[in-house]
Amino acid sequence: MTRWLSDDEQVSWRALLDVMRLLPDRFSRELAKNHGLSLPDFEILVKLSEAPEAQMRMSHLADQTLASRSRLSHACDRLERNGFITRQACEADGRGYWAVLTDLGWGKLSAAAADHVESVRSHLVDLLTPSEFSELGRIAQKISEHLQDVNHASDD
Repeated sequence: MTRWLSDDEQVSWRALLDVMRLLPDRFSRELAKNHGLSLPDFEILVKLSEAPEAQMRMSHLADQTLASRSRLSHACDRLERNGFITRQACEADGRGYWAVLTDLGWGKLSAAAADHVESVRSHLVDLLTPSEFSELGRIAQKISEHLQDVNHASDD
C-alpha cells in the first residue's frame, strides 16, 4: 500500500525540489558569467585542489563528482583546452589517466572560489540563522550518509 505524502509533506518536498534545482542553477550562472566556468567544472577544480599533489585518477574523479566517465571526459577536455588541467597516463599500471591541476587552474580556482563563497553566503548561508544553517547541515549529512550507504549496497 502506498504511503502518500500529506499536504504538509508535499509542500516541503516540492520546496526541497525547487531548492535542489534553483540553487545549483544560480551558482552555475554566476560562475559562468564571472569566470567562464560551469558548476561541474568548478567542482572538478575543487576536487583536484584538495587531492594529494593536486591530481586524481580520472575514474576516481568521476566517482567523486558523480559524473559518468563520458561526461567527465568532456568536461576535462574543456578544462584542458583552457589550460586549467592536464591529463597524464598512469605509469604504474598504464591503464588510466591522472587529471592534474595546473598553475593556471589554481589561479582560475582561486579567483572563482572567492566569488563562489560570496554567492553561497548570499543565496543560502545568510538567509538562515546560524542554528538553522547548522540544522540544515545536520539534516543534509543524515540524508547524504543514507544515500551513500544505499549506493554502495547497490554496487555490491
